Amino acid sequence: MSETSDKSQKTEQPTPKRLRDAARDGDILQSKELGTAVVMMGGAAWLALAGPWFITSCFEMITAGLQFEAGDLKHFDPAGKAWELIQAIMIPMISLFAVTVLAAITGPAMLGSLGWRGKAMMFKGSKLNPISGLKRMFGTHGLVELGKAIAKAILLGAIGYWLLTRDLDGFFALGQSDVRPALAIAGGDITFALLCLSVGLFLIAGIDVPIQIIRRTAKLRMTKQEVKDELRQTDGAPEMKQARRERQHEMLTGSARKAVTEATVILTNPTHFAVALRYRQGIDAAPVVVARGRGDVALAIRSLAANEDVPTLEYPQLARAIYFTSRAGQAIAEDLYLCVAAILAFAMNLEQALAEGMKKPDIAIPETKKFDEDGKKVGDANPDE
Repeated sequence: MSETSDKSQKTEQPTPKRLRDAARDGDILQSKELGTAVVMMGGAAWLALAGPWFITSCFEMITAGLQFEAGDLKHFDPAGKAWELIQAIMIPMISLFAVTVLAAITGPAMLGSLGWRGKAMMFKGSKLNPISGLKRMFGTHGLVELGKAIAKAILLGAIGYWLLTRDLDGFFALGQSDVRPALAIAGGDITFALLCLSVGLFLIAGIDVPIQIIRRTAKLRMTKQEVKDELRQTDGAPEMKQARRERQHEMLTGSARKAVTEATVILTNPTHFAVALRYRQGIDAAPVVVARGRGDVALAIRSLAANEDVPTLEYPQLARAIYFTSRAGQAIAEDLYLCVAAILAFAMNLEQALAEGMKKPDIAIPETKKFDEDGKKVGDANPDE
C-alpha cells in the first residue's frame, strides 16, 4: 500500500524533456511584475534621452500648424498638410515604439521564456471550466495574487505619496512659469517618478519571480514511475539494453570469444557483418578468419573487440567478401591476400599511423568477390534493386 502511494507521489524534479514539452505547450515561466517593471524602466529611459527631442518636435509641429500663407488657402490640401506636420514627430514616436517593443521582449528573455509557441494560442476548453476558475480564485494561486496586489498597492502608494510631498510647492509654482521651462521641469519630475516606480516594481518582481519558479517546478514535478517511463521512451529501457548485451555475448561460444580477443583486426560492414582476422608472423601462413557473424553476432563481436582494444575498421565490401567465402578457422581466399595485407600492416601500427595522421588504406576488391547483403554477387544482382 505504502509502496503504491510512494510511486504515485510527485517527488522527482522535472526532467529537461518535461520542461521542454511544457514550454512547447505554452506553460512557461512568466512574471507580470517583471515585464511591467522593464517596460516602465524603458519608458523612463526614453523620456530621459529622447524627451527633450520629442517636446521640441511637438513645438515645431504646433508652430508649423498655426502658420499659413495665402497659397495655403488657395491650394487647400489638408491631407498633405497633416502628413507634413506628423512627420515632425514621427521619428520620436517610432523610437518610443521600438523601445517599448524591446522592453516587452526583454522581460521574457530574462526568464528564458522568449520564443513563439503556437500551442499556447490554441483554444483550451479547460480554461472555461468555472470550477477550475473558482479554485484559482480562492486557492493558493488566488492568495498569492492577492498578496502581490496588496504589496504593490502599499509600496507604489508610498512611493507616489513621497514623490508628491517632496516638492509640492514647486509643483504648484509651475503654473506661473513659462511653458518651455515648465515642461522641462515637469518632464524631469515625470522621468524621476517613473524611475522610482520602476524600482518599486523590480523589488516586487524580485519576490514574484522565485515564487513563480517554485510554483512551476512543483506543478511539473514527476513521479518515479513517470521518470522511468520517459527514460524508456527516450533511451530505451536499461533492463532491455542489458538483456540485449547479454544475449549478444551468449551467441558467441567460449572458443569464439577467445578467438576474438586474439584477433589482429576486426572488419565490419559497419554493423550487419563482422569478421575477426588473425595473422601471426612465423606461425600463420596466411590471414585466418577466427570468428565471423552477422546481425546480433556481428554486434557481439564488435562489442567484445571494443572491450579488448582490438582494432576495428570499416570495410563493407571486404567484410562481406570474407564472410561469404571463408568460415571460422579457415584462411582467407588467395585473391584477397593483397587487400588484407595492406589492412593488417595498417592495423598492426595503428597508434603510430594515427599519430602521423595517416588514413586507412584504400583497397580494390576483385569483381568476383563483391557481394550484396544477401550473398549475391554484385554483377548477378537485379539492376532494378
